[in-house]
Amino acid sequence: MSFSPSSPVSGAAVPGFTTPTYTLTTDVAATVNAKQFAVTALGGTQTGVDAHSVSKPFTLTFVRPVTLKAMPSPNPVTGQYPVSIPVNKYLFITRKGVNCVAGVTRPLVVRLEIGVPVGSDTYEPEDVKAAISAAIGTLYQQASGIAQTCLDGIM
Repeated sequence: MSFSPSSPVSGAAVPGFTTPTYTLTTDVAATVNAKQFAVTALGGTQTGVDAHSVSKPFTLTFVRPVTLKAMPSPNPVTGQYPVSIPVNKYLFITRKGVNCVAGVTRPLVVRLEIGVPVGSDTYEPEDVKAAISAAIGTLYQQASGIAQTCLDGIM
């Protein structure tokens, strides 16, 4: 299954928001190896939040490597694989235009990079799934704390 979120997406719980949802519309990504969605409507209570616009973009982008790497061949003499195994890097990017002061909008960018060592996708796919599940589950569970830390700098 490819990256194709169901719309609307339910947002994680953060203070001041009540059951936030985000309606997605397929957008055009900057590169052919990416899929992008724009947040075109908001649900729940999110007072003061803006949906996507030209001046305040709100997009979700998933990028895969342009060329996927494969497992290198073992050394023909020793039968050993190289110490350095290639890594396929996937990137999830959220961009949200935010006002810094009156009339000054800048992008807030959230990046999640996933580096999958070549071969692990077929040799131990359950561990790849577990790592992603744990990472995203933790981010979801800790969304409120992460948001607060981004506001006050306190961990």
